[in-house]
Amino acid sequence: MIHTNNPIIKHKAGLLNLAEELGNVSKACKVMGVSRDTFYRYQELVEEGGIDSLINKSRRAPNPKNRVDEATEQAVVAYAIEQPA
Repeated sequence: MIHTNNPIIKHKAGLLNLAEELGNVSKACKVMGVSRDTFYRYQELVEEGGIDSLINKSRRAPNPKNRVDEATEQAVVAYAIEQPA
């Protein structure tokens, strides 16, 4: 049984615990609404790096090329505040 207070991975740990409790991965996945492939990915992460490895670390780095310059952004925000409709 895996215990965690981290709200980000509580659902993932709950899936692993439910499968252990039921003794059936397919039923646990159906109840939680995830695929068995996802279950086995979570299980592999826990076996390799412990419960903390379930935290998603694959976030993309922001692309500064997609941003407008600061003056334009401030002008748009000011206009949106003045003219909310």
